[in-house]
Amino acid sequence: MTRKIGLPLGLFGTGILIGALFLHAAAPQRPPWLSGVEWPVPKAIDPGGLGKPPSDAIVLFDGKDLSAWEGAEKWKIEDGVAICGSSITTKQAFGDCQLHVEWASPAEVKGTGQQRGNSGIFFMGYYEIQILDSYENETYVDGMVASIYKQRPPFVNASRKPGEWQTFDIIFKAPRFDEKGKLREHARVTVLHNGVVVQHNFELLGRTNYRVPPYYEAHPDKLPLSIQYHGSPVRFRNIWIRELEDDHEELLTPLRNKLREIDWAFQPYNG
Repeated sequence: MTRKIGLPLGLFGTGILIGALFLHAAAPQRPPWLSGVEWPVPKAIDPGGLGKPPSDAIVLFDGKDLSAWEGAEKWKIEDGVAICGSSITTKQAFGDCQLHVEWASPAEVKGTGQQRGNSGIFFMGYYEIQILDSYENETYVDGMVASIYKQRPPFVNASRKPGEWQTFDIIFKAPRFDEKGKLREHARVTVLHNGVVVQHNFELLGRTNYRVPPYYEAHPDKLPLSIQYHGSPVRFRNIWIRELEDDHEELLTPLRNKLREIDWAFQPYNG
């Protein structure tokens, strides 16, 4: 009788694995993919910290004065806090930007709906993100806090109680118009309210208005930022803005066009 001698199963499996790895290593592979885009090197900044803006930010209010604004004669500054007393506008114009604002509605609740802690941030003077005391305060939802006024309510109501400090962190992309004044790209906005995303890359329908539908009308690439006064002494502190650099989209255009021409169905992946 002939006796069969077999390898232990573990050793046999190891041999198969080593062989497969050898064949894979021996097979020709594609070189690493290179985009071909020669990007400029991003500059280094200090990101700041709690209560400290990034080093490339433009400080609009640091608790001392409102010298960056026009029309602030009726505002009061107390203990590093600015109390709203009129609508104000920045002296400097802005386009694409990142804005940080800390604000608080009055601790003493007066009125209901739109009469409670009403204010607003107007980008370019035309596109409003609503400030309102929306803590247990019913109103029309596209007019509540963090709404794009009369266009879209926030995903959630992230309000703190009246009198407590709240934050807006807003990324705004200005609309684009061609040389004839025709709209080329809608404005877009992302909003974080108290650290919670409540608007995500929303495409604005046009200017935000109370009595007329949204519409676009050509304007300069950069315009001042405004804070609205709506009769309520809303408080503000630690306001800063960053101008967003050129995204160098023109560098990506040739690559985008090239990728559209590739038939990916016949391009097997090999690492």
